[in-house]
Parts: sequence; structure tokens; C-alpha cells
Amino acid sequence: MASSPLLNQTTNRVLSLDFFRGLTVAAMILVNNPGDWAHIYAPLEHAEWNGCTPTDLIFPFFLFIVGVSIVYAMGSRKVDPTQHGKLILKALKRAFILFALGLFLSLYPKIFTNPMEALAHVRIPGVLQRIAVVFFISAVLFIKCSEKTLFRLMILLLAGYWVLMNFVPVPGIGEPNMEKETSLAAWLDRSILSEAHLWKLSKTWDPEGILSTIPAIASGLFGILVGTHLKRRDLDAATKVAWLFSTGCLAVFLGLAWGLQFPINKSLWTSSFVLYTGGLATLMLSICYWIIDIQQYNRFTKPFVVYGVNAITVFFLSGLIPRTLGMFSVTDSNGEEVGLQSWLYSGFSENLSPVNASLAWAVSFVLFWLMILWFMYAKRIIIKV
Repeated sequence: MASSPLLNQTTNRVLSLDFFRGLTVAAMILVNNPGDWAHIYAPLEHAEWNGCTPTDLIFPFFLFIVGVSIVYAMGSRKVDPTQHGKLILKALKRAFILFALGLFLSLYPKIFTNPMEALAHVRIPGVLQRIAVVFFISAVLFIKCSEKTLFRLMILLLAGYWVLMNFVPVPGIGEPNMEKETSLAAWLDRSILSEAHLWKLSKTWDPEGILSTIPAIASGLFGILVGTHLKRRDLDAATKVAWLFSTGCLAVFLGLAWGLQFPINKSLWTSSFVLYTGGLATLMLSICYWIIDIQQYNRFTKPFVVYGVNAITVFFLSGLIPRTLGMFSVTDSNGEEVGLQSWLYSGFSENLSPVNASLAWAVSFVLFWLMILWFMYAKRIIIKV
């Protein structure tokens, strides 16, 4: 087979990693933008609490990919201790930008119409904010620690979080528990951030809260450990894939077993959830690596690669569109004033069943961004955050 035209060896990019990242981001945009939140196919919804749906895999997969990407972005410079300061400063700058972009999404568009109200009730945690924290801490640990130390730290984070959630009494409530509003994680979010700055749909806890960021860092370290093995030059491709596949299966098994006592739960980002999703991500990456980079079956990859190379950019901009559409209204055929997004969506809802119309809108949104990203890729426009 001919070598892939999409894999640029000089830039140290792994095509399967860009594909996996792009697939994950496209899925994230799909599930975040249904036409009607009241009508969604079950696999495209998060689990009500305990459990794991395909949608619940998306965010941990992305944090895992962040970890793998750290290895490829910083691995060659890590060996030189004189470069550590520059690497950490660069990571801090990127983390600050990511966190600021997340806050902007929380503030937009109210920050332009009622800035004081927006600041008083802005949600401080969020997806980009968690990515920023996990990226920075994982990057610093990767730069300063050995592979064995990283593994021990990952285990310590998972075990420590298990101890906190299962054995530390909740102030003002009592016994340790894993309920939405009365867990230690919920109490800590309310105590430090206050209810005004938490997830607007609950205001008493946050799925990207403070305490649950501890095991989320472990998701990043999981990716670093896998990326470190994937990048090794002393192993042949078959051995790498066999090791990754075996590791993924073991992690899934351990996650399911631990989940019998410490339930798999995305909102709490439980330790069992980290192992289960990290194992599935490892399996997914090993399969992609074998098919795309080793066997060179890559003709199907480009739509997702174009998503992968501008992942943060498209995630941020796709979050702006619904918020921007909500600022405008139009007059419909009945002479009534309706929101611009509702008016656009009526073209789907009038011709399809509610759940199919909702899905069609989401798919159209993904395809809309695919056209833009394809153009950017063709023009070699890659916006690095």
C-alpha cells in the first residue's frame, strides 16, 4: 500500500490519532446540538446518573486523547531538562486560553447585554475549563515524572478519590454518599463556587466540578501512558497493538468490577468510570492505529481528520452558533415572532417525526462544520490554541 498523504511524518502526527480525535469531536458536536432536547434517541443522551451510554464516552475519550497528544507534542523536548521551563510556560499559556474560552462561552451573549448579571451568575466549571486543567496538570507531570511515577500517580488519584467519596463524611449532611445534591463533590462545589456559579440545570452540583476533576486528571494520565507506549521505537507495530488491546481489555474489566462497589458515573467521574472509559479508548485507538497507520486503510479518514486537526476551534465555534441564533427572531408564515433557530428548525420538524427531526438537525450541524473544516484543511489553516 502507498503511504498516507494525510500523515506528515515531519510534523510527528499520527493519522489514527487525528482520526480518533476528529471522530470524538464530531460526536461531541452531534450530541450537544439536537434540534429538540425533549426528543433524543437514547444512545445520544447521557445516563440519568449511574451507568454509561455512548454519549458518556465522548468527554473521557477526549481527555484520553489529550494525554496521548501530550506525548507526541512534548516527548522529544522532555529529554532536555533545560527545555522544561519553556514547555511548562507554553502549557500554562494554552491552559489559560482554553479556560478563558470556556468562560466566554458561559458568559456569551449576556456579557454584551447585561455584563453585571452575566458575571454574577456565570458558570465557572465547564468542558473547556476541565480540558484546560487536565491538560496543564497532565503536561507538567509528564514533563517532570517518569513513566513508572505517572502510573503510580494515576493509581493514587483513583484510589484517593474512591476514599474521599466513600469514607469522608459530608459536612452538614452526614454519611458519605453518591447522590446528586448530597455527595462530597456537590458540597465542595457549593462551598467554594457557590450555587450561582454552578451548572444552570442543577445549581446544587456540577458535572465538571472541583473534586471530580481529580479522577479526570487520571484520564489524562491514562492517555499519556498509552501514548508513551505507542511512541516507543523498540517495539514492532504488532507488539504495540497487542499490548494496547490487552491493556484496554484489562482496564474495561477492572472498571466494570470496581463499578460493582463504586458505580460507573460520568457526572461524578468515578474511578471505575476512568478505568472503563480509558480501557475502551485504548481499544479504539489500538484498532484505529492498526487499520489506519499500519495497514494503511485510510481513504475513509479524511472527514474526521479535518475535524481532528482543528478540534478545539470547531468545538468553541460550534458552541457560539446556537447562542448567537438565540439572539435573533423572525416573523413566521403565521405572522408570529419566533426565534431564528426555531424558525430554521421548523423545516425539519414539519417533515419528520420529532426524534428524527431532532437528529437531522444535529447531523446537519455536523455536516455544516465539516464543509468549513474541509476548506480550512485544504488551505492548511490549523488554528492552534
